Amino acid sequence: MLDPEVEESARDELAGNARAQIEKSGDLKAEDAWGLRKLAYEIKRRNEADYRWYRFGAPTELLTSLDHNLKITDGILRFRIFKVDPESQATAAPPAVTSGPPPGREDRPRRDRDGDRGGDRGERHGSDDE
Repeated sequence: MLDPEVEESARDELAGNARAQIEKSGDLKAEDAWGLRKLAYEIKRRNEADYRWYRFGAPTELLTSLDHNLKITDGILRFRIFKVDPESQATAAPPAVTSGPPPGREDRPRRDRDGDRGGDRGERHGSDDE
């Protein structure tokens, strides 16, 4: 996730540097630029970020080097490197970006502010006489 306040050409350069580092020692299988997306919460006082996604194979040394470089590079808000089992993912397509609740959650009762899942809101348990 790149800082949206950095010029677009500089963000492209940051992404290109990461891609070059991956291609130098690893195997870049796929990449995608999702563009500017709203964040669920602020990061470094930013409420949106420029998302970039890469799928690649790499030796441990590349992961260590890439992790170090992404941590110290200005313009990068956040990054994650995931180890994926090659047998579990047949395609190199990026995960789908969707909005709204996950499938099957529309019919779940919503919690109120006290964490209650419905029922009689005014019902009291126990009595004051005890």
